[in-house]
Order: sequence, then C-alpha cells, then structure tokens
Amino acid sequence: MPSVLPVGDPAPADGRLPFADATDSVGRDLGLYVHVPFCRVRCGYCDFNTYTATELRGVKQSDYAAQAVEEMRFADGALGASGVARRPLSTVFFGGGTPTLLPAADLARMLAAARDTWGFAPDAEITTEANPDSVDAAYLEALAGAGFTRVSFGMQSAVPSVLATLERTHDPERIPHVVRWAKQAGLEVSLDLIYGTPGETLDDWSRSLDSALANEPGHISAYALIVEEGTKLARQIRRGEVAEPSDELQADMYELADARLGGAGYDWYEVSNWSRSAAQRSRHNLSYWLGHDWWGIGPGSHSFVGRTRWWNVKHPAAYAQRVAAGESPAAGRETIDDDTRQLERVLLLSRVRDALRVDDLAPEARREVAGLIADGLVDGPAALRGTLTLTLRGRLLADAVVRRLT
Repeated sequence: MPSVLPVGDPAPADGRLPFADATDSVGRDLGLYVHVPFCRVRCGYCDFNTYTATELRGVKQSDYAAQAVEEMRFADGALGASGVARRPLSTVFFGGGTPTLLPAADLARMLAAARDTWGFAPDAEITTEANPDSVDAAYLEALAGAGFTRVSFGMQSAVPSVLATLERTHDPERIPHVVRWAKQAGLEVSLDLIYGTPGETLDDWSRSLDSALANEPGHISAYALIVEEGTKLARQIRRGEVAEPSDELQADMYELADARLGGAGYDWYEVSNWSRSAAQRSRHNLSYWLGHDWWGIGPGSHSFVGRTRWWNVKHPAAYAQRVAAGESPAAGRETIDDDTRQLERVLLLSRVRDALRVDDLAPEARREVAGLIADGLVDGPAALRGTLTLTLRGRLLADAVVRRLT
C-alpha cells in the first residue's frame, strides 16, 4: 500500500456505500486484501505504508489480528447495509509490510474470521507475502494447515551486493530452503524479483534469474525498480551517493527476463508477471487488473466496490482508534465516473494478455490499433481475433500505448 494517500471526499463513519454500488457489483468477484504494516527494518527503496517497532506510537503488533477481525465484521455490515449482495471470497491476499512477522496463529485467526464472515469460493486462492528470513518449515506448515494455498517470497535478487543496496536482510542462500519447505507443505510458490537496482549489472540480473528458475516456482514476478520520492534511496541518488537506475539497462534486463523465463516454460500474462500454467497465475492481482471488487483491511489499505473506492487512515494507532470506536477507518473516498472508469479499464487491461477487447475501446481509440500494429507495439493476429495484446516492444512501451488508446 502506498504511503501517500489521496485526498478524496469524506467517508461516512458507518461505511455505507452509494446504493448504485449494489447494482455495479453484480457479477463481480469479491476479494479481500489484509495489510500487515509491520517490518523489522525499512528498506531504502520502499514507499509502502509500513512501520518498524520504533514508529508504532504505543501500538502493539500482538493486538493487530483482533483489530483486523473487527474491521472484517464492520465491512460485512457496511456492505449489507449498502445493499451489496454477500459473496464468498474468491481470493484473499495478506500483504505488507511483512505479514509473516506476526505469529502464524495470528494469520490463521484473521483467515478464519474471513471464512466465517463471507465464506470462500470452492477454489479460493489464499496468499501471503513472506520474507525469506521470516519463516521456517513449521511456520509454513501452519499456514497450509490454516487454509493458505500460496506464498509469495520477496527474493528480489540472488546477488548479495544488490540485496545490500536494497537493504534487504535475508541471505540469498536461504531461498532454496524456504521454497522447498513451502512446496513440502503443499503451498504454491511465487518468487518476486526486482531489477535495475543501482550498481546491478546485466550479469547480476542473469544470476538472479538463474537462481529463481533453479527453484522451479510456479510463478515469478519481475518489477523494475522505481525510485519513489521521499524514500531513502531517492535521497541517496539526489546526493550522488548511488547512481540513478538506467532506463536502457532496465529495458535490457526486461528483455533478458522475458527470454529466459519464456525459454524455461513460463508464459507472461501481465507485463511484470509470468507463470508456468494459467492455474498458477496470481488470481488476486488479476482481480485488480480485471476490475473486480475488493475490501482492503488495515492501515492505509485501499478498497473498491461498485464504483466507489476508499482508503483507510495510514497510521496503525489511528486505525486502532477508529476500529475500537466501531467507526469506518476510511480516511477518504471517491466515486468513479464513466470517463475515469474507461480510462482505468484501458490502463489496466492493456497490461494483461488477451484481456482488452478491441470492441471495448472508444471509436477514436480503435482507429489507433492499426498504427500500433504497424509500430510493432500490438500483436496483429491477436487484434484480428478481437483482443489487444502487447508485443515485447509494446510491453517495454506500455505507457505510450495507453496514451494512444486514451
């Protein structure tokens, strides 16, 4: 969850949504995101809404599970009062922060509350993020026993010097162990990588790809490092202590990742995500890109139902106070109009393979498709079948494609 929240409109204390959201939600899946905002240390590149022990202002991590359960109960009441039909959860995702800083029993308690409140779809995907140094075999067995189906490890790199620049604390040699333990527990595994770290070479990135592939996860994410304002890394670059990431090198790294992952049997299904099969895609993240509903639990979490999105207060202390008072923890909200909805639909769906229908584009945008094909940005045969699918070049220039389509 980003650390800077929008302004938006005031959110009612009872959390009630506009009645129109009940109609707009028909036919959509419902997902749950649970934000666990705690970290042992703050990584220099991180702009997420996270807190170390010295920043909690008296809030106890041990109280968090109970607070999240209370927000789940509040959410169910607010949705019901708004006329939104109760639906079983299709996906649940615990993110952070580092969810696995909490005891496995706390994650199990929150997951059980979600199950009791909404129920789960028969094939529900239930994921938690984890740092490699925050779990062991027993912890992962406990997660699987509680109903988790998937774990996403923040591997980032296999090169110690790159991890040091990112201020990641785990030993890269631990990755094979945690992946093996997760698989033994029956959990699907995703590995998250970051490329373009200052000082990282193409050979370093190749080494990280080789290491990730050697562990044979079902899913790999590879994200270009973005230097966010306000982070320690941004200040280091401004002072000249480290070099700014190179766009050209990042493009070379992306092309290498696509070639290496594709050669190993992983198909891209979103610009930054590859899986060994359709069943191993991140269905929770797909729900964001495809425009389904989700409720975000926890400080700084964002939610979207119908045409309304809102975001919770940032600090765990403010969040705890709102929840204890039985009030919505929302800091603000906004209702999406038709133009914004279409813009965001194109922005998100264009990143997903075969997700955006050419017929769903505005007439002026449809006239751009032939030019995008001629420029090598959009796949011609796919367009003839009625879907807009980015080529490799198009993925590298995805923002430019969106500008032409909107």
